[in-house]
Amino acid sequence: MTFSEHLRQLAAPIWDAQLHHPFVVGLGKGTLPLQKFRYYILQDARYLEELAKVFAAGAQKAEDAHTALRFAQLVEETIVVERSLHESYGKQWKLTAQDMRSTPLSPTNYAYCRHMRSVVQSGTLGEITVVALPCAWVYCEVGQHLLRKGPPKSSHPYSEWLGLYGSPEFAKVAGWMRTVVNQCAKTAGKSEKSRMEEAFLISSRYEWMFWEMAWREERWPV
Repeated sequence: MTFSEHLRQLAAPIWDAQLHHPFVVGLGKGTLPLQKFRYYILQDARYLEELAKVFAAGAQKAEDAHTALRFAQLVEETIVVERSLHESYGKQWKLTAQDMRSTPLSPTNYAYCRHMRSVVQSGTLGEITVVALPCAWVYCEVGQHLLRKGPPKSSHPYSEWLGLYGSPEFAKVAGWMRTVVNQCAKTAGKSEKSRMEEAFLISSRYEWMFWEMAWREERWPV
């Protein structure tokens, strides 16, 4: 069993719960209320800003040119490909890119971003990669799960989202990140592996909480 497979096994209950979350179910069926999806997209757009910084940190920590270049490419892809999807939805809602960037972070989103930031500040390449791995891997699994019966009809309100995250190209991102994690784990000591496990599980929990946050349209209580 590879280290990434070990991590996936540890997080299995959390990941299984995501596939049955009402937000994810509604997203797949196309019955998710638009206001909840809009809330999610605006928060996710803010999250991507932090994710791009994680990938940039990975490029800085990398010890070989190939790994550094791939992380740099992920920075670009996160900003260009994923953000373009978000901004295309924003245009439908008559929101500018600046409008989207000025959306206040929700409590859960704020906490998730600070979790990643704390790992980036003091973590190894393995820790930096693994803290972002659930985001890529979960979305790959969710996308493929929702498309298991085939591509959505053109009338599906969230077909663009499903098409991106259920695509083979997106799956390659998660696959490459798992490879980096597995390579790092080979030389990591017991303490570092423990930190990698913790970072992965916390990020996995925050992925579930992100769906829940959007479903409830979470706001700061005071």
